[in-house]
Amino acid sequence: MSSSVAANRYAVALFELAKEKGVLDTTRAELEAVKQIFQEDDQLNRVLYHPNVSPEKKQELLRTAFSSLSDIVVHTLLLLQEKKRLNAVVQTAEAFIDLVDEEQKRGYAVVTSVKPLTDNERALISEKFAQRAGKATLHIENIIDRDLIGGLRIRIGDTIYDGSVKSQLNRLEHQMISGKR
Repeated sequence: MSSSVAANRYAVALFELAKEKGVLDTTRAELEAVKQIFQEDDQLNRVLYHPNVSPEKKQELLRTAFSSLSDIVVHTLLLLQEKKRLNAVVQTAEAFIDLVDEEQKRGYAVVTSVKPLTDNERALISEKFAQRAGKATLHIENIIDRDLIGGLRIRIGDTIYDGSVKSQLNRLEHQMISGKR
C-alpha cells in the first residue's frame, strides 16, 4: 500500500473520530503543528527513522515530544509509528486538514497585489470570491508583486482571476499586434 493511500485511510479514520468527539478544529490545529515539526525538525526525524533506535524508545520520544497534544493525536502518532508509517505523518495531517476544510466549506485564496491588502479589502475579497468558489469562508494569503502595476490576481485552487493592470496591458498589446480590436 502506498504512503498516500495509507495516509488517506488514517486521515479519514481520525476525521471520523474527531468529528464524533466534536474536536475537529482542535485536532486540525494540533495536526498543523505536528506537520510543521515533522517537516522542520531534522533531529527528531533522524531519531525516529534511525534503524538502531528501538520501537519502544521511538514511542517514548513521541509521547514526550507531543505530550501537550490531545490523546487522539498522540495515539494516532503512536499507531503510525507502530505500523511503521511515520513517513505518512505529513500526508496524514494534510489529508485530515483537507477533510476538515471541506466539511466546514473553508477555502484558501492567494491574492497577489501591488501593496498589502487592508483587513477590509481581505474581508471583501473573501466574501465575494467565497461564493464563486462554493465555500463559506475564504482565507486570504496576500503576496506583494510590484510588477502588477495595479489591480489583483486571485488564485483559488486551479482557478485564476486576473484583474491586474499588467495583464490587461498584455492583452491590449496582444490585440494590437494581432490587429484585433
